[in-house]
Amino acid sequence: MTGTSAQNGADGRRFGHGPELVEPDPAESEPTKKAWPEKQKGPVLLRREQVGTGTTDQRLLDTTGPTDWLHTDPWRVWRITSEFVEGFGALAELPTAVSVFGSARTPVDSPEYAAGVAIGRALAEAGYAVITGGGPGAMEAANRGASDAGGLSVGLGIELPYEQGLNEFVDLGLNFRYFFVRKTMFVKYAQGFVVLPGGLGTLDELFEALTLVQTKKVTRFPVILFGSAYWSGLVAWLRDTLVAQGKAAAADLELFHVTDEVDEVLKILAESRRPNGEI
Repeated sequence: MTGTSAQNGADGRRFGHGPELVEPDPAESEPTKKAWPEKQKGPVLLRREQVGTGTTDQRLLDTTGPTDWLHTDPWRVWRITSEFVEGFGALAELPTAVSVFGSARTPVDSPEYAAGVAIGRALAEAGYAVITGGGPGAMEAANRGASDAGGLSVGLGIELPYEQGLNEFVDLGLNFRYFFVRKTMFVKYAQGFVVLPGGLGTLDELFEALTLVQTKKVTRFPVILFGSAYWSGLVAWLRDTLVAQGKAAAADLELFHVTDEVDEVLKILAESRRPNGEI
């Protein structure tokens, strides 16, 4: 039974704000609430069984205790923060950059790999740093092209259940534990996306970028789909299903460009180029 003041139970006993029985205090005419253990832990108030022993300093300095704290959510907050700090520190002084996405499964001897190399080389020659996910396939191709042209080749890797690692053409590499931290780096330090044929990870990055542009979280941010034959089915579905059924506006189809020409990629990027860090 709960209430905002003392209440009578069915048997005449009195209760306070919670279900605890209020014992009468002989010195007072009204019953008082039962005293419970209470402890302030920073902004947190602990009572009854929640009150533990020891202090925050004691737990900090006790190096012989259990290591379960390494896997708690409060600790993860600091780990996440450290990833942001490391990423911001490593990438803050990049020259104007472009993120290139594509499948990790793209064969080295495929036309798509050759296109990735050509794009990476052209971007580097135009003065852009090239950022990829740092893995094999299309990512390696773009890093390879940038490296061959003497440009800055950046790889932002991710911890995965299977071993992937950064490809050998990465000059500046970071490995992240958390996808959302990595995604922030892709967008924050790039002036646009070039999206080669890819799978679920590539589609994830693509639609993340389109959503940010649509909602104006980022501005003057071109998204370029390279390879019209590969992307034509997706574009048709967006137009004939998503827009046709009113799930998106016709103007949303203008948030991205489709091309098969490297020169067209450079032209689109040049039209929206801005200094790194400018809003």
